[in-house]
Formats: sequence, structure tokens, C-alpha cells
Amino acid sequence: MSNDKLFTVAGTATHKGVTKVRFANDLVARIKILAKAGATDVNLVELPQAMTKLQALKYLQEQGITAGDAGFAVANKLAEKSKVAKKGEVKVSAKGTKSKSKTAPATVKSDAVESTNA
Repeated sequence: MSNDKLFTVAGTATHKGVTKVRFANDLVARIKILAKAGATDVNLVELPQAMTKLQALKYLQEQGITAGDAGFAVANKLAEKSKVAKKGEVKVSAKGTKSKSKTAPATVKSDAVESTNA
């Protein structure tokens, strides 16, 4: 699963006027690739330990990357990743249920219910 992949380098780079968050495992190789592609304003940092993208984005914000296009890119990607991470969570509310229609109660298969008689 791509959400479980770990990275040791994270930061931002601008290419053709668009600033994006970048992740890698080799700082030098990533800088060379971005430079060859014509990227400018490359700002990559080595992370203190291997991190997921969500953890790395939080770390970048803690380090003060909050100004300008780089800060905007980090904040947007963090919001996107947080939304994806919360997708699996289910909220359950305990509201009273009042039925206006008179329908028969739901039936349950006998093999789906444990017997309490011993």
C-alpha cells in the first residue's frame, strides 16, 4: 500500500511555475533529477527518521515551511493526505430511531446468533 511507504527526504520544488511537495529516499539523486528537469527553488531536507508522507508533511510544517508557495503546497498536501487517512474511519452516532412507518421487525438468521442457553 502506498500510504505505508517510508521516505527519508521531503521538501518542495518549483517546476514551470508550480510548486509541489516532493518525497525521496536519496537526497543527492533527487536534487540531480529535479535540476535536470529544470526545477527551481528546490528545498529538500533529510528527515530525522524514515516517515510516511503524512508524517513528513507534519514534520515540514513543524520546521517552519509555512511561507509563500512552499507553505501553501505543504498545507494543501497535508490536508489531502489527512483526508485520505481519515477515509477509513467511521463515525457512529447514538441517535434515537423513531420509525414513522409500521414495518415488520428485521429477521436474523438463526446461525448468525449465539445461543445463550446452556
